[in-house]
Amino acid sequence: MSAKKAILSGNEAIARGVWEAGVRLAAAYPGTPSTEILENVKNYKDIYSEWAPNEKVALEVGIGSSIAGARTLVTMKHVGVNVAADPLFTFSYTGVNGGLILVSADDPAMHSSQNEQDNRNYGRFAKIPVIEPSDSQECKDFVAIALELSEEFDTPVLFRTTTRTSHSKSIVTLGERTEQPGKVELVKDMPKYTMLPVSAKKRHPLVEERIVKLKAYAETTPLNRVEYHDTKIGVITNGISYQYIREALPEASVLKLGLTYPLPEKLIKEFAARVDKLLVVEEGDSFFEDQIKVMGVKVDHGKDLFPLLGELSAAFIKAQVTGISAKLKDAAAGLPGRPPAFCPGCSHRGIFTILKKLKVFVSGDIGCYTLGALPPMSAMHACVCMGASISMGHGMAKVIENRDDMTQKVVSVIGDSTFFHSGMTSLLNSIYNKSNSVAMILDNRTTGMTGGQENPGSGHTLSGEEAIAADIPALVKAFGIKNVVKIDPYNLVDIEEKMKAALASDEMTVVVVEAPCVLRYRISHPPLKVDPEKCTACKRCLSVSCNALSMEVKGDERFVVIDPNMCAGCGVCAQVCKFDAIGV
Repeated sequence: MSAKKAILSGNEAIARGVWEAGVRLAAAYPGTPSTEILENVKNYKDIYSEWAPNEKVALEVGIGSSIAGARTLVTMKHVGVNVAADPLFTFSYTGVNGGLILVSADDPAMHSSQNEQDNRNYGRFAKIPVIEPSDSQECKDFVAIALELSEEFDTPVLFRTTTRTSHSKSIVTLGERTEQPGKVELVKDMPKYTMLPVSAKKRHPLVEERIVKLKAYAETTPLNRVEYHDTKIGVITNGISYQYIREALPEASVLKLGLTYPLPEKLIKEFAARVDKLLVVEEGDSFFEDQIKVMGVKVDHGKDLFPLLGELSAAFIKAQVTGISAKLKDAAAGLPGRPPAFCPGCSHRGIFTILKKLKVFVSGDIGCYTLGALPPMSAMHACVCMGASISMGHGMAKVIENRDDMTQKVVSVIGDSTFFHSGMTSLLNSIYNKSNSVAMILDNRTTGMTGGQENPGSGHTLSGEEAIAADIPALVKAFGIKNVVKIDPYNLVDIEEKMKAALASDEMTVVVVEAPCVLRYRISHPPLKVDPEKCTACKRCLSVSCNALSMEVKGDERFVVIDPNMCAGCGVCAQVCKFDAIGV
């Protein structure tokens, strides 16, 4: 009987792999390009899975599961590992009981991220092994190997993917679930799991010994393999770059690294000695190249040909190595740009329309509302990381001297999921330190930008079970904030009046905007229509940045039209029109 096969994305394959490998618990915070892993894991009923409020909490839940003896999966995007770094580095000392893999989904070229950090560096920094698959089959198969490695070497394993491996699809041979041996139970072992200095001092030497053993393992593991062809060119590579190399340089010899930290020094030197010219091809940092040069191995080409920034491609690699440029047709050539914009009917649109009108400085955060920074809104002026908007706004308000000038007043904008993620501590700091800033919490009852996942305010868990729906106004008041104001985001007059009052206050004000995500909850009202007789083509309505609106030209006449198939009937455009040209 032939094995079952399926066409799976890398994320779907990882989910399948953790089920086959006997994982008992999976935890994550959603973030592109990792989100679909847990969205698929939840369909396997043998695995308990949950969304956590942030990545640090997700990893801590996973550490608890591992200490109890269960095989465990924790997933996040690359910047999420920054949030989870505190427990990760100490977990490297304690080691595991049940195997634990931490998926870091990196995002070269920043398709949906604020930076493109290379998280292979975390393996070296935390002194834990890093495993990288190059296609969907490896995404599935390497999970089981990573869990075995975790248990054999008593270590968490960083399982690094990138956007292309996460979302590309290929054929995968499926297997069955193998339950892990042994019981899942709590065993008290203070010296191993309680990192007081007296324990940590004893664990650190074991971490160093583990790296030495892993280096020996790296020399023989099938995760690293050599493919000898023409030895005029030899390439050391990893992950999706391996696929590009096989397409761009099919005759080249390749050392494909699946265990990318620690590196197999002996294997690398043997490979380098057998090829005439050695290339190191890797997306991101010169992680391999620097270490290989320290080994005393001559690298003929690395980052001199292949940039530190963005993604590679087969065509680019071929052009850099052979000088032969592939003639690729740009499918978007000649077309106007289509920057991302708020969905028609989005509750954020009215908020940013008024914030722009008020000319305040907007300290922003990570979420759909970050799109408020783009033209024609241009109404967000700083954004660094999850939860930072309130902290930054507090810092700005403390040092600004001319508070009479509206352009020198600060409004911090944050979403509900981001508030639960790391905004609560920022708000607590602000009120504790007597801030007079204004914070807006945009509560649309979902984690919108990553696809509408549940969060502690949505009323449901990842599996769809009913749960508490955190009461944000009550939570804010519990912090000691007296000025808590609710705003209707579809009433521009209400927004402007209440925001002016908040900005005039000498005490901190929190404005809570409660309106469910129109896309997530499929909310729509009768579409609006433009009366061409009244429309003067002033373009004021276009300033609200709605994709349902466009300018139509008929002869000498110009007027705005509304696509009834896109309009959600929110009414924001009608409220900014001075000529009463828009109605139902």
